[in-house]
Amino acid sequence: MENVQAGNWYLGDPLTKQGHELENFREFSSGRPSQVSSRLTVPIDESGRRLDFCTAGAGATPVVHIRAATLFAEMAPNDVQLIPVDINGCPDEYLILVATRLVRCIDDEASEEVLYWKPEDERPDKLGMYRSVFGMRIDPTKVGDAKVFRTWGWSGVLVVSEDIKAALERANITGAAFEEV
Repeated sequence: MENVQAGNWYLGDPLTKQGHELENFREFSSGRPSQVSSRLTVPIDESGRRLDFCTAGAGATPVVHIRAATLFAEMAPNDVQLIPVDINGCPDEYLILVATRLVRCIDDEASEEVLYWKPEDERPDKLGMYRSVFGMRIDPTKVGDAKVFRTWGWSGVLVVSEDIKAALERANITGAAFEEV
């Protein structure tokens, strides 16, 4: 989760070499490997202090400095995909972080509130999926060996293991904020 504060930079949507937005703005938050095959550019929408961990654009795409990317690659090599991006003034310093695992582990009973899409909502494409999740809790017995993942049905959440959280904190990675799930 990004720690948004005044004075920090704000990054825009990732763009193709031709300057176009991606067709699927959730390309990097689906819990699956990305199919992007060419280097992307991430524009700086608002100047400010650079962060080691931040999100870009409407899709809340995680963008990490090489220091953070190295930790993720070393500690969770089977759970992440790192895609180099160009950011003005930061040559070869940042990468998009893609959690490549989607885990069905939300604990409905332990979570504060969960709502599902129902037939009367007239969204057949979302029927049976989470409509909202407040105070999310997960069932750790369903996580297996995943250290970085998205939660099935509510993939806007990036979950990291306690050891990765601790490593990011020890490395003084800026921009990351954590909430126990």
